[in-house]
Amino acid sequence: MTRTTRPASPVTASPATASVRGLTVSLTRGGVTSEVLRGVDLEIAPAEIVGLVGESGSGKSVLALTLLGLLPESSAPRLSGSATVAGVDMIGGSAAELRRVRTTELGAIFQDPMTSLNPTMRIGAQITESTHSAAESVRLLSLVGIHDAAERMRAYPHELSGGLRQRVMAAIAVSGTPSLIIADEPTTALDVTVQAQVLDLLRELRDRMGCSVLIITHDLGVAGQVADRIAVMYAGRIVELGTADEVLRRPANPYTVGLLGARLSLGMHRGGLLTTLAPETASVEERLRGCAYHSRCQLATTDCATETPSLDPLESGPDGHLSACWRSPAKVGSLAASLPARAGVELPDLTSLVPIPAVKGPAVEVVDLTCVFRGKRARGRATAIHAVQGISLRVEHGEALSIVGESGSGKSTLLRVIAGLTPATSGTVAVGPDRPQMVFQDAGSSLTPWLTVGEILRERLLPLRIPRAEASRRVESILESMGLSASIAVVRPAELSGGQRQRVVLARATIIPPSVLLCDEPTSALDASLAASVLNLIRDLRERLGMTVLFVTHDLAVARLMGDRIAVMNRGRLVELGDADSIITRPQDPYTAALIAAVPELITDRRADS
Repeated sequence: MTRTTRPASPVTASPATASVRGLTVSLTRGGVTSEVLRGVDLEIAPAEIVGLVGESGSGKSVLALTLLGLLPESSAPRLSGSATVAGVDMIGGSAAELRRVRTTELGAIFQDPMTSLNPTMRIGAQITESTHSAAESVRLLSLVGIHDAAERMRAYPHELSGGLRQRVMAAIAVSGTPSLIIADEPTTALDVTVQAQVLDLLRELRDRMGCSVLIITHDLGVAGQVADRIAVMYAGRIVELGTADEVLRRPANPYTVGLLGARLSLGMHRGGLLTTLAPETASVEERLRGCAYHSRCQLATTDCATETPSLDPLESGPDGHLSACWRSPAKVGSLAASLPARAGVELPDLTSLVPIPAVKGPAVEVVDLTCVFRGKRARGRATAIHAVQGISLRVEHGEALSIVGESGSGKSTLLRVIAGLTPATSGTVAVGPDRPQMVFQDAGSSLTPWLTVGEILRERLLPLRIPRAEASRRVESILESMGLSASIAVVRPAELSGGQRQRVVLARATIIPPSVLLCDEPTSALDASLAASVLNLIRDLRERLGMTVLFVTHDLAVARLMGDRIAVMNRGRLVELGDADSIITRPQDPYTAALIAAVPELITDRRADS
């Protein structure tokens, strides 16, 4: 099998801000060594924004950590090839050189803000370490959309929502004048309005300072809004590379087509299964021998299983558009019309473990609920943050309610009060018949770090006193239902990607089916296909079990798909509540209308079809 190739045109004649050549990285996890990156080539030009997209576990974050010189020693990394930033070797450079580059040339926004911020230091102290000025720290916090920035300077990380913590990380990353900002899922926990602010900020920094940006995201809408070029990564290799317009409008790789087909939009049909990529069926050895995507690809032939395509320029098309596929772009483009909707994996029967009893009346009832967090300002003056202010709502048994609003609006606090994890200042909360289960927004800090995944899940089964063999079978079943390999059971949370950790959290919450499931941004860390699989799973569980679901999300498309009704919160208050389609198509409150208007146009179809 051959392909005519021609050299790709360089983006610029200037020296690259970052250059990766033939990069291969092997890591050891759970006693198993595997190649996480395989021969990656990528250059980032001065003042260029490159979007790196792909499913969770594709190697995106490992590439970022390599450029930062921060690969964990606990994984015994073995590297070949080269990776340079501002001309400095980030693989073979001395510790002093790497520290200098990270201090003067690099800015980083990590995927998991809770584990990136020091839990024992106030926010102000952490950002002022970089700015050396309290006034500049307040200015940057305001710039990234944090209200009452001077007050927030005295807060500790655990006192902020996930979205606010992510904004603090963004402020720290841009506090210097880096030549390259590496943003690993910088908008994962953010609502659409703040997402737009962060993307505008990255573009402004590029335009004002001439810095380059590598933005890692599972959201193709985010990549399309901010990136000059997009690199699509799968199984440790870049499989498509080109301008954002070319990759999104004329994808030349079947994997890219699948990612685009799995994205969610406000206008998509609410009924039936969401489109997902086919599950992986090839073994690791089979993926190494040929095209790693062949077992999931509708265009694959027997040759695809034995011969690995290289990343080459297209035979017809603009310079700089490269794809690793044996099929022609025209053939690949025809896939878009035939992508199937599927659950992604076979769903297990969870009802036989603990049936949910029938319940009369509301599953959740909140009356005049208020939650106030009290603290102290400088010089000992008392302060109070009204996270929830006088909210009343009733959720019927078997109903799904989506709760939306900007980060800091009180969504997560409301959910935590309902779960019994945060005390209410006043008002009442009634939940029945059993204790609700919660899927937390911050997967990294909600899993016990010293336990393996299997131990974490089996711990939930201990009160049932079932045999260990049966417990292990249940663990394997729930992991597979989340699109995870059963082998994940022997590893610890730190060895998983952010998306994998989030799926483990959902598995822990549903391994014993609850009557009320509280979801706090359960898909915010997932790529489009895995998010669709998890949403399919939650909707299936709700239908089969009659489960009540309260679903907090900043994604309005997800809110419409998952909720019978939508509740809109703003600064602790409930400003609008109604039928999901009516809220999206005919918002009555100006705040709701502003949220809808901020949804990225690339993935929005305003012709909502219920």
